[in-house]
Amino acid sequence: MLGPGLLGDVLTLVRRGVIAPALPHRTAGQVGSLLTYGVGLFGELRQAAKHSPNRFAVIDAESGELTYDELLARVERTSEVLRGFGLRGRDRVGLLARNHVGAVAAMAAVDALGADLVLLNTGLTANQLAQVAIDQDLSMIVHDDEFAATVAELDLTRISESDLEEAVAHTRRPLVVRPARGGRTIVLTSGTTGSPKGATRRTPPGIGPLATILDRIPFNAGERVLISAPIFHAWGYAALQLALGIRATVVLQRRFDPAEAREALEEFQVHAHVAVPVMLHRMLELPSDPAARTRRPLRITAVSGSALPGGLATAYMDEYGDVLHNLYGSTEASWVSIATPQDLRLAPDSAGRPPRGTTVRILDDGGREVPEGAVGRVFCANELVFEGYTSGQTKEFVDGLISTGDLGYVRDGLLFLEGREDDMIISGGENVYPDEVAHVLDRLEGVRESAVVGVSDERFGQRLAAFVVRRAGSDLDTDAVLDHCRSRVSRHAVPREVHFVDELPRNATGKIVARELRDLLDG
Repeated sequence: MLGPGLLGDVLTLVRRGVIAPALPHRTAGQVGSLLTYGVGLFGELRQAAKHSPNRFAVIDAESGELTYDELLARVERTSEVLRGFGLRGRDRVGLLARNHVGAVAAMAAVDALGADLVLLNTGLTANQLAQVAIDQDLSMIVHDDEFAATVAELDLTRISESDLEEAVAHTRRPLVVRPARGGRTIVLTSGTTGSPKGATRRTPPGIGPLATILDRIPFNAGERVLISAPIFHAWGYAALQLALGIRATVVLQRRFDPAEAREALEEFQVHAHVAVPVMLHRMLELPSDPAARTRRPLRITAVSGSALPGGLATAYMDEYGDVLHNLYGSTEASWVSIATPQDLRLAPDSAGRPPRGTTVRILDDGGREVPEGAVGRVFCANELVFEGYTSGQTKEFVDGLISTGDLGYVRDGLLFLEGREDDMIISGGENVYPDEVAHVLDRLEGVRESAVVGVSDERFGQRLAAFVVRRAGSDLDTDAVLDHCRSRVSRHAVPREVHFVDELPRNATGKIVARELRDLLDG
């Protein structure tokens, strides 16, 4: 008998078309693949290929289209090549690649062999990569050709994109045998406040996580999904897992370009776009084209990875329609809450509501739940909380809930974030949240984007420093910025200094790197 939770999951998957009738031999192959290989990348790909072998799995903007059966064959040949290079189960393989079909094939091939996949940030320097290789005990690295110089000094097996592609082209499709253990995926934390850490992601325990997301973000089986978020990032990787799970056609562009992404929505008739917030910001800087709504079937734009800048949600939906969904989560916690278009119209700066099966609590420093509306530490629990860092360390847990490291509050059932715990400063004895001020600045005419950080102050202990990027043609000055803040935030939250910069330092996933802003002050 189905329990109420499992029944709800099944009904969600039926409603979204994931569980759908098929020829008996295809259904048997699909179920057999999931039972044998689980719901990791390889298992999800194999079940999709058994159910819908002739559906396009990938449309790569550079190399063209592959059906699910063709992609599965490429993955299996890739696994044979990697085996020939000495890869075995329990080994760790680093992948340093952008969004293209070869990277997807390598990821699934590593999973097929039962090895561990370490997703490497394409923004790492050679020195950083060398340290990560030691920390994560890498035995092999697969990399795009453009990163040849970055990996050149690594003392491990190095396989370039072009060498792998050539070897795969000359390899027969092997008989794949279930590995003795399932491979794990290790995602590096963003490293915006320190060195990146390896966080081990759980393999989904069943259909629950997929159903949880589909219950709030209505992806349909078989639709086309443009993944602009980097697939080495937790959000891009999760989107790839989801897309394979629903037998979607994944559209890939190696690098994000706002004009090319907008063109892809129409050219490839994309139904869902997966991105990070800064990408939407850049797309909105293109000339408005509201008539394009009638030429594209876009139903969903799903973002995650950082807070939505002030006004972004409303501006985006005014241009692209009420299609925006914002998933708040982290590498360690997976998802925490999801804001729907309705939520974002009601409260554009909200992080939304916890989806089914997710618990969110706002706790004080003593682990006690705070009243509604009071700011506290955000804790959550769900099916895919990470297993710990590869160093053996972990995050703080209270009553089975993991700390996200963020501060926030709940109002009318919606979660609102106030920034990172370690970003909050005390200025003149008052708690000050830099993100609150940045959201105010982002709404000032003439501001393209902004960031606010805390710095040491002899008189007040700490003070806020604002960094502002002007819009083209704007003559915005310091007095205008401070006057805007004085009328909208408390006295102790008004920045004590304003710096105008050409751009904000961001990592490869679009997050602002606060330590580099502080370095500008020191310099």
